[in-house]
Amino acid sequence: MEKPSSILKMLGLITIVTLVLTGCENGAEQAAPPPREKAPAYTKTIVAVGDSLTEGLGVLEENAYPARLQRKLNANGYPYRVVNAGISGETSSGALSRINWILTLKPDIVILETGANDGLRGVDPALTEKNIDQIIRILKNRQVAVLLAGMQMVGNLGEGFTTAFAGIYPAVAKRHNIPLIPFFLEGVAGEPSLNQADGIHPTAEGYRIVTETVYPHVLPLIKK
Repeated sequence: MEKPSSILKMLGLITIVTLVLTGCENGAEQAAPPPREKAPAYTKTIVAVGDSLTEGLGVLEENAYPARLQRKLNANGYPYRVVNAGISGETSSGALSRINWILTLKPDIVILETGANDGLRGVDPALTEKNIDQIIRILKNRQVAVLLAGMQMVGNLGEGFTTAFAGIYPAVAKRHNIPLIPFFLEGVAGEPSLNQADGIHPTAEGYRIVTETVYPHVLPLIKK
């Protein structure tokens, strides 16, 4: 028979081992990382094609209209990803030259905003119209829905030029039977408080208004 002191020592050792093991288990539980939030399950893709007005020159990426549009769609139950494919300074010829790359993004819908830089550079409106027409033909042939964003040009280029330029967008939209945003910068253009110092590119608040302009034109394409 073991002595009482030996039994007490054994009991003490068992207690210490139990406490250590328990502490390790508790520590492991405390050290476990929190579960990761699941990434949104996007089902469709919208690609916003355009120039600096799409890219969001001068504002944070989350304040440009493509990011704002995605948040608005997702908040309203539409699991769409909106890709910002805007490039500052791009003309309609540039947009046409990269349309095959746009198709690699597998868009279900393309919002096409191009031509403003053509107008500012005095490019013949007939060429701008031809480029936009060809872009839309390529997209439609690949079963991509297109929303065309209409643009207007400053009046100091002459009445004939501005009239011809403004006519591009309704003519192309009618020819291809696609939806048209009459004027992409409606309510923003010419408003100093909604534009940056250059008077051309919207501020964050200006892009909020642009998003409200674009949104109702996107919904019918989504609901199709």
